[in-house]
Amino acid sequence: MATEMQSDTKASARDVLSFAAERAQAYVREVAGRRVSPAEADLAALAGLHEPFPEASSDPHAVLAKLDEIGSPATVTTTGGRYFGFVNGGILPAALAANWLAGVWNQNVALRAMSPIAAELEEVVLRWVCEALRFPLDCAGGLVTCATMANFTALATARHALLARAGWNVSEDGMFGAPPIEVVVGAEAHASILKALSLAGFGRKRVTIVEADGQGRMRADKLPRLSERAIVCIQAGNVNTGAFDPAAEICARAHEQNAWVHVDGAFGLWARLSPKFDHVTRGFEMADSWATDAHKWPNVGYDSGLVLARDGGALRASMGITAAYLEPGARREPMHHTPESSRRARGVELWAALKSLGRSGLRELIERTCAHAQLFARGLRTAGFEVLNKVEINQVLASFGSPDVTREVIRRIQEDGTCWCGGTVWQGKTAMRISVSSWATTDADVERSLAAMIRVARECRAV
Repeated sequence: MATEMQSDTKASARDVLSFAAERAQAYVREVAGRRVSPAEADLAALAGLHEPFPEASSDPHAVLAKLDEIGSPATVTTTGGRYFGFVNGGILPAALAANWLAGVWNQNVALRAMSPIAAELEEVVLRWVCEALRFPLDCAGGLVTCATMANFTALATARHALLARAGWNVSEDGMFGAPPIEVVVGAEAHASILKALSLAGFGRKRVTIVEADGQGRMRADKLPRLSERAIVCIQAGNVNTGAFDPAAEICARAHEQNAWVHVDGAFGLWARLSPKFDHVTRGFEMADSWATDAHKWPNVGYDSGLVLARDGGALRASMGITAAYLEPGARREPMHHTPESSRRARGVELWAALKSLGRSGLRELIERTCAHAQLFARGLRTAGFEVLNKVEINQVLASFGSPDVTREVIRRIQEDGTCWCGGTVWQGKTAMRISVSSWATTDADVERSLAAMIRVARECRAV
């Protein structure tokens, strides 16, 4: 009887997977023709999900059908070619398929004994990332959810290392009574750095803020006098302008005092793959730790963040865990390199994405999306609108006149559904931010989106 039931359950599982695959493939086929933002009717339909917790079980096919029928129309089509918000990448075909396979495997990557394949793939991809970004190959690292968590992990590692030099064990004794650590950030540091500093116990208001230049770069000539217990947070890719802090000069000055330099490179670090951007990415290899996202430019899909650190001992000491039932292995154990213990095997998708692209494919993706950003900038300028930043990589800031007009243009573009761009306020100016990050974006997508932007902007200015 049990064998028959198990056989029926397995057959049912196969049927459900096939049903889900059909629905998913339909979404992929149709995504290029979908609105980028959901229509009002699609958003209203979400009310159908609000019901009391079901008393009885439901047929999995019916569950998936309802999810697809209500959920798919209410998605923002970030996997298409006309989404330009929040520096979100799409998801490469190989990464998407690997995500399905990883879901079937359902691996816990905490320990090698729990998933040899997941642990092995983490080792492989961490080395590949170091090779691609031209960082020391003996860096330690971990796979986390996002750059915010990667920044937190790196800052906790820096905290451990700097206090250890002063004879203080922060893992055992905490921060109460610990020698003070100075934290230095640029005036345009991303909010994720400030959040990570808060989580690490440094506080958002207790940092030294260094003046930024007209593109948002930290001014090296304004750096304060540093001590050996200082953490300097620099940026590879300003979230508004795409600008890079002068890493070589800042790292040299910081290391003269044995200070720690951390890089928030959520998307910009990947520009190091292209020789075209050597003039802005030079010097970032001199830092002590780095945070980045693979779900941005590499288009791995959510969620996929990475942290890397020169001092692997400090990373393991700050993130390691000890328990009677956890016998340490001779090889790298994933859980000792990240804040999480149990976590999904996100290295599977990262490996598939990097393997499918290779160095040349990833370089081409980066260069192509940067070229698309230049197309947007030229098109908007030609139409008579202002581009506020020097467009060096994939970020474009556009103003359509007064703050009210610019905000209305953004609102109507999002409502129009042709493409999606977000708003920002940069150095006191209200702007629309265009972030070109998806492998799926084509010249035709840019032209169609640009035409919609210009049409909407002219309508708004005519009112």
